[in-house]
Amino acid sequence: MNKIPLADRIRPKTLKDFVGQEHLLGKNGPIRKALETNTIPSMIFWGPPGTGKTTLARIIAQTTGFQFLGFSAVLSGINDVRKVAQQAKLYNKAYNKSTILFVDEIHRFNKAQQDAFLPYVEDGTIILIGATTENPSFEIIGPLLSRTIVYTLNRLNAKEILGILNKALTSPEGLADFNPLISEETKEYIAGVSDGDARVALNILEFACMTTKPSNGKREIVLETVKEAIKRAPLLYDKKGEEHYNLISAFTKSLRGSDVDASLYWLARMIEAGEDPLFIARRMIIFASEDIGNADPQGLCLATSCKEAVHFVGMPEGFLSLAQTAIYLASAPKSNAVLVSYKKALKDVKEKGSLPVPLHIRNAPTSLMSELGYGKGYKYPHNHKGVKQNYMPEGLEGKKYYE
Repeated sequence: MNKIPLADRIRPKTLKDFVGQEHLLGKNGPIRKALETNTIPSMIFWGPPGTGKTTLARIIAQTTGFQFLGFSAVLSGINDVRKVAQQAKLYNKAYNKSTILFVDEIHRFNKAQQDAFLPYVEDGTIILIGATTENPSFEIIGPLLSRTIVYTLNRLNAKEILGILNKALTSPEGLADFNPLISEETKEYIAGVSDGDARVALNILEFACMTTKPSNGKREIVLETVKEAIKRAPLLYDKKGEEHYNLISAFTKSLRGSDVDASLYWLARMIEAGEDPLFIARRMIIFASEDIGNADPQGLCLATSCKEAVHFVGMPEGFLSLAQTAIYLASAPKSNAVLVSYKKALKDVKEKGSLPVPLHIRNAPTSLMSELGYGKGYKYPHNHKGVKQNYMPEGLEGKKYYE
């Protein structure tokens, strides 16, 4: 088995061979235009693993003829930044060319480390290309963001993954020498479980090929072999990262939009990826009051019961209570009157301050308080049915919050 991974052996070297990201590299794509005019800005590539961030940075350097220096945020510090900047200055002066500094996992640098790049990006010593799987808005400092352009790389679709697999199977640098035989069904399975990650797909293919015994000079890679090789491909999810918030947002908006099927899909995505089931239950309790309220008070009762059921039963069976509740909440009539009316009341509280409680609705537990008028004029509603009295502080009499 070749010690160099298949993904590296068949890594594209030109834009012609690069797969995906048409919005950046197509005819009117911004990166293609930048290459055509040889005006390369500092950039941040943001996208899931295996979408071509490193490959694209190398292709940009290859196309422009600029020096390419790789830099790992995991292994490097501020002193390394200074050393590589000095190296870039010497190269730029000697060859009258620019240097591309590619920083993988740039989000792992802390604020001080990211600050170290600023003067060298500012004076043009380096063209910084950072790669990150995390939202740059949260992970990259503002001054560095203002000096770079953020480009989003999308997860590859099944057709694009299949194209990469076919190249690996037929390329001399890939698996062609092993004479692999593989059905379309098996390739489609690999493309599906790779979850848009080309590196995962190629790793699965390579391992399956290497563990298949040759017969008559060929290796027939069957679906069962692939399934045994991978055990399970983890879904893209980080319970502390952006995808965590993306999925719960999609779930909540699907409930609010009364789309039962979408609600179930996003629920299944979160459960399958290992989300805390009690977090999901808590979000449904909030939703029951915020988006349904008294249009169907039973929604809050069911959501609260769901939390108790999940806590008592545990997982994996707890998915039943979560799914039942999601279906009910998505199907229920919607009203945000609870939220809207409370916000109206809160607005008056903040704007008008601590308005005094009217005397007639104050308690009078002492004789002194009675003498001061506390409780005077209050009409007990059970003894004075139909009698209207004011419960609002002075200045808010008659104010309506709830519709």
